[in-house]
Amino acid sequence: MVEHTRAHERIEPRELAGVRRSFSGPLGKSVEVFVPASTRRDAPIDLVIHFHGGAFIPEYSVSQLGGNVAVAVVNLAPGSGVYDHTFSAPAAYDSLLSSIKHEIRAALDADVSFRTVTLVGFSAGHGAVRAILRDTAHFAQVDAVLLLDGLHTSYVPDGAVLEKGGTLDTTNLVAFARFARAAERGAKRFLITHSEIFPGTFASTTETTDYLVEHLGLHRTPVIRWGPRGMQQLSEVKSGSLEIRGFAGNSAPDHIDQFQAMPELLAALRALGAQPTSRP
Repeated sequence: MVEHTRAHERIEPRELAGVRRSFSGPLGKSVEVFVPASTRRDAPIDLVIHFHGGAFIPEYSVSQLGGNVAVAVVNLAPGSGVYDHTFSAPAAYDSLLSSIKHEIRAALDADVSFRTVTLVGFSAGHGAVRAILRDTAHFAQVDAVLLLDGLHTSYVPDGAVLEKGGTLDTTNLVAFARFARAAERGAKRFLITHSEIFPGTFASTTETTDYLVEHLGLHRTPVIRWGPRGMQQLSEVKSGSLEIRGFAGNSAPDHIDQFQAMPELLAALRALGAQPTSRP
């Protein structure tokens, strides 16, 4: 699909003040670490780990947050299955965290501790987030999750879309549903965004968020609102510290918009309230 109506604004790469380091991470792929110049040596750090997508946007996003922050960017492969398989072994995430801490320590020339850990998955990167959250110990350690147009799963039977009698493979959504429940209680923070793209061979982010909304007993609210980069928001769900935002668009530029909107969306994730929602 090609789309020319929405602006599809892009953030131009620029030099960011800070320290960059890298190391060989999962599957021998380079992990990029960025510590903004404003990050202090004498305070715990809010760490963001971003899966899938060029390093500049996550680096820029974190630089705009303020506070004591750092980001690590992990890129493995086009498909979510590689991310999921790689981080299905709990030791893979433990090793990643340890290496990130080592690089930040070297960048700051100081001991490092993490105040919070936020996982961000764009598109296929959600597979890593899903695998990490499946582990009980890691689930407890993650404070916040941002999914950018990446909550996918398979159809059952494989490739059979819903209108042809297929159903969603909900096993891939269990960890996210659990995290969403915790966010509703105010114990976590969880922001999901999605477009209207229909892949055809696997479930769309609209279908998976529809499932999640129904599973949690929530309802979408229709809205008409401008979003970042000229995006058009059509719906929202809010419950405690859980938020789901639905955006217009079924083209490739609409998908990339979600990644480009990370600065505003990461700030929105941080701003989510921590008070639990009363439920019947």
